[in-house]
Amino acid sequence: MGEAKRRKQTGAPPPRKNRSRKPLVVGVAVLVVAAVVLGAFFLTAAPDPTSDNLPVAASGADAFPSQLDRFGVSVGSADAPIVVREFADYQCPACGLFSQASKRLKQEYVETGQVRFVYFDLPLQQHENAFPAAQAARCAGDQGAYWQMHDRLFDSQSEWSGSNDPVVTFTRYARDLGLQERRLRRCMTTDLHREAIEESRRVAMQLQVTSTPTVLVDNIRLTRPGWGQLSAVVERELAHLGEP
Repeated sequence: MGEAKRRKQTGAPPPRKNRSRKPLVVGVAVLVVAAVVLGAFFLTAAPDPTSDNLPVAASGADAFPSQLDRFGVSVGSADAPIVVREFADYQCPACGLFSQASKRLKQEYVETGQVRFVYFDLPLQQHENAFPAAQAARCAGDQGAYWQMHDRLFDSQSEWSGSNDPVVTFTRYARDLGLQERRLRRCMTTDLHREAIEESRRVAMQLQVTSTPTVLVDNIRLTRPGWGQLSAVVERELAHLGEP
């Protein structure tokens, strides 16, 4: 029986066609990607160093107490005119994003002697593997590979952040970096650097730093930690130093 004839005899409406949800799903996916790209743009696009929208030091703010830098891990010339300090947690996703900016900072400003970079460990309580990761970096530092492990931890954050035994993963990273695996494992399992990491965390508490990443250019706290704002503030402060 034809469809038209069936409807005429029974009075039944034509069967509904199921509309595909595929266009809706694709549309949502496009919006999500666009939001990510837009967010990345705002964090990485460098504003003009003369922009009034860049953060400045709080009115009457004291200089950062440089004697506290010994509780972090530093790279760069001790005589560098600008010091950038980061308080971070290896398991923090936002810190993982900022790690790309800190890599670029080291390449473009630290290696040229314009900036010294200090990294402070601030492992948060809700991140179970943040403290072991901080230990892995410091233990790698005993073998001269702190920054190599630092970068590897952030680059591979999604691999180990949910691990039940991160020491196994970190030991593998040590092997990849050409380090002595047994030495790194022994360093971690004996908590050799626990006190140093706790000291770093106490510095954060002393300065009332509670979120990660918190990034300061001298005593100026960034409001949007990312390459865009970071590089613009560094350039502005370098320009001020060159003024008569």
